[in-house]
Amino acid sequence: MRKAIKFKGRAWLATAAIGAAAAMASPAAAKDCGEMAGLALDKGKVTAATLVAPGTFQPPAGFGPPPGIANAVYKTLPAFCRVQATLTPTRDSDIKVEVWLPSSGWNGKLVGIGNGIWAGSISYSEMGPTLAQGYAVVATDTGHTGNGLTAEWAVGHPEKLVDFASRAIHLMTVTAKQAIQDFYGQAAKYSLWNSCSTGGRQGLMAAARYPEDFDAVSSKAPANPMTDLMTQTMWAGYQAKRTANSAMSPALLGLVHKAAVGKCDALDGLADGLIGRPGACRFDPAVLICKPGQAEACLNADQVTTMKAIYGGVTDPKTGKQILPGWPVGSEAQLAVLMMGEEPFPVATDYFRLLVHADQPGWDWKTMEYGKEVRAAREFGGQMLNVAPADLRAFFERGGKLLLSHGWTDGLIPANNTVKFHGELLKALPKAVTDKQVRLFMAPGMDHCRGGEGPSDYDTLGTIDAWAAGGPAPERILATRAPAMPGGPALPPMSRPLCPFPQIATYKGMGSKDDAAGFTCAAPR
Repeated sequence: MRKAIKFKGRAWLATAAIGAAAAMASPAAAKDCGEMAGLALDKGKVTAATLVAPGTFQPPAGFGPPPGIANAVYKTLPAFCRVQATLTPTRDSDIKVEVWLPSSGWNGKLVGIGNGIWAGSISYSEMGPTLAQGYAVVATDTGHTGNGLTAEWAVGHPEKLVDFASRAIHLMTVTAKQAIQDFYGQAAKYSLWNSCSTGGRQGLMAAARYPEDFDAVSSKAPANPMTDLMTQTMWAGYQAKRTANSAMSPALLGLVHKAAVGKCDALDGLADGLIGRPGACRFDPAVLICKPGQAEACLNADQVTTMKAIYGGVTDPKTGKQILPGWPVGSEAQLAVLMMGEEPFPVATDYFRLLVHADQPGWDWKTMEYGKEVRAAREFGGQMLNVAPADLRAFFERGGKLLLSHGWTDGLIPANNTVKFHGELLKALPKAVTDKQVRLFMAPGMDHCRGGEGPSDYDTLGTIDAWAAGGPAPERILATRAPAMPGGPALPPMSRPLCPFPQIATYKGMGSKDDAAGFTCAAPR
């Protein structure tokens, strides 16, 4: 769920040396790009194969970077063979796939790129930086076109929903490997998955359903379990509309966030404006309740209840017990996306209204019985859309590596979901496997996929590449503060180590508090 923020502002020029080194070791292409148009596919056809000159690629209208950001990402791309294909595993399937193959300097590896929200488009802006580093790269629209926020495309089209859930990613990968073999005359040394949000779920799904497809998976802020996330999203939207007085404006959410940081910032040993241990935080939004005569910069009783429900998670109204996790303290700012519409976020509303309840008359999100709706959501799509930890056994048995990561201030997908999944994964697998093949890194102050008050730029692809090549499991990842988005606040540079959960970055007591060199990874005190 990252449509508006999926563009990654990376340092493209920093990859030039990598590309040059790869060019020296990479063999020349075995055939001309135009010949790829004749590539025979089992479940589809190549519709075009075009040699794209350096810096000349132009994405289709509507597929560029966010407003205010130039197409600089494409201006620095090397020459590549752009293979476009349409896959039709069923009569109702129409899966668009693009495979980008470096004309020279291929580093011998394949990278799969995922989607955001309900997909519906190819992630061109994420394919670019990967290609620039010398990788062959592949992406798909998963079988339909749209803005990703709505699910009308799935109504009456069960095969398209299967394509979205898992089939399109697998067939995309098969197509890419076939194209690589045909173009270069050799197979990829290994294949990597690197994506966030829906793309994070897709990586887990690929590892679960097709364990041979990828050797290492980076799953950032995964939208998994997807059916539970749909329920949590409805819950967050409902809480802000529960009564006439329960709405939370962006300003009020900012007020709560500031108070939460003030309460819990120093729990990680350093007051730096970031909450590093939200699980240990005991912040009560009731401290902001309006005093007699106070009308601003405070919360009314209904708004306090809203925030407590967000933190506490989906609960059964009959028993009061938590059914699904809530959002961590500190994630308040981005919650506005889920609360501001007349209805809850359309991605989730469509899932329940159009799919789970088939647009039946009388269904009303305002009267959802959450204990019942959690079960209904799972019964409809759980087998198709969710990944359970035990589903990954075959992937790990063949030596697969899994890098999980999530920002603590993600307001779109609760970071607690990923922490829960990781904990269940540790219980489901032998310790010898999890020690060498599984890592979770949590990023304080990081929003959904990128951005936020803390350091949120870190190299997931380089990390899993080294890991898949036989290197040790990562014990520290450098994160730097991302450049401000257009119109956003400019924050001073900051770098921190991300540490294997549950370790946290701990200040050594000397050196700059904004420099990763002054921190070590250690268990929280």
